[in-house]
Amino acid sequence: MLELRFQNKLIEAGVDEAGRGCLAGPVFAAAVILPKKFKSELLNDSKQLSEKKREELRPIIEKEALAWAVGIATHEEIDKINILNASYLAMHRAIEQLKKSPQLLLIDGNRFKKYKDIPFKCIVKGDGKYMSIAAASILAKTHRDEYMMKMDAEFPQYQWQKNKGYGTLKHRMAIEQHGESIIHRKSFKVVPLQPTLF
Repeated sequence: MLELRFQNKLIEAGVDEAGRGCLAGPVFAAAVILPKKFKSELLNDSKQLSEKKREELRPIIEKEALAWAVGIATHEEIDKINILNASYLAMHRAIEQLKKSPQLLLIDGNRFKKYKDIPFKCIVKGDGKYMSIAAASILAKTHRDEYMMKMDAEFPQYQWQKNKGYGTLKHRMAIEQHGESIIHRKSFKVVPLQPTLF
């Protein structure tokens, strides 16, 4: 079972992102404030859950959270300010939209750019330790997957329905065959599949 809270005095929000390592599409982030008596035996780090379980948990989190929000940074912003800063930007946008003000941010990972004057704690693998971060990881992942499924309808040749924009072999082969789409990240280098022979 994950821990419900990091501490008991302050209103805390879990924050996580999804899609940082993808070759296409925005990076999504979510911020979630859970009630003090929230319970869920299913809740876990989104990477440990099946797509079906994530989709089951999403409406429960969105209904029962005291506040939740999703922010994005576009592929253009990723190319302009780099993926790390774009991840911070998406997180800031999620926090900014929360309908309840957090007094402490629990950030999944080891780095964060401070948002206003809200204290924060970086927790490595926090999505496997605290419920609010796990909930944020699920919202970020499911909202991003939903976006990539919509994009798959426009660009079926990249098979985003299956790979969600990650650099699978078939995805990279499709880029070699069809070139990049308008939502591919230009600053991400697609490694050639075969070494070039001179």
